[in-house]
Amino acid sequence: MNELHRLEPVDEDWHKALAVVAHPDDLEFGTAAAIARWTAQGKQVVYCLLTSGEAGIDGVDPAECGPLREAEQIESSRIVGVSAVEFLGQPDGTIEYGVALRRVITAAIRRHQPEIVITNNFRDTWDGDTALNQADHINTGRATLDAVRDAANRWIFPDAGDKWDGVRQVWAAASPNARHAVDTTDTFDLGVRSLEAHKAYIEGLNRDFDPVEFLEGASRPAGTQLGTRYATRFEVFYPQ
Repeated sequence: MNELHRLEPVDEDWHKALAVVAHPDDLEFGTAAAIARWTAQGKQVVYCLLTSGEAGIDGVDPAECGPLREAEQIESSRIVGVSAVEFLGQPDGTIEYGVALRRVITAAIRRHQPEIVITNNFRDTWDGDTALNQADHINTGRATLDAVRDAANRWIFPDAGDKWDGVRQVWAAASPNARHAVDTTDTFDLGVRSLEAHKAYIEGLNRDFDPVEFLEGASRPAGTQLGTRYATRFEVFYPQ
């Protein structure tokens, strides 16, 4: 293999991470197996979901869908060792990048004081080419990067908690620009179970969807690049 295409291991010398994503199930489409690895190591991971995924199932009214998906997310999180799950009340499908969103995420960072912040791919595509990403993911990830800097500045959003400048890195999972990864071979099955816990959402896709096949499709190539059986990719950022 060309060494340029090999992935480097992420830094695992940390104790607390905060995952900030747009929807229930966002972390389960590849990152949950990595979360399971870290909680098994004794690390603490907190989930902040900007929305409750209320617009995510075509055949279920949002008023019913939101609580249903919250319950599925809580169970999914439990499977990988995460007990702290927050839903931040942003509108599913219409998350807007801007100062208001930065404030919400800044408050979460200051509240939980993580060393590592995890979000999802916020590039325009999933493959660096034509597989388009979704606006909620893009706006969430970009606002999360900015909120990490905002959280470290006492004069920005002073009403959103005391400043926190302890974030060392921000990791965007499944980015087409990823250069790092973590071995998920031993926790791959937990990742599958956590995705399967989103039963109503998967049924609402109205197509033949196999969680094992989907997760293997992403995890095997990443594992090959890392030198393991399975892995999860991350694009790593260093706050200035």
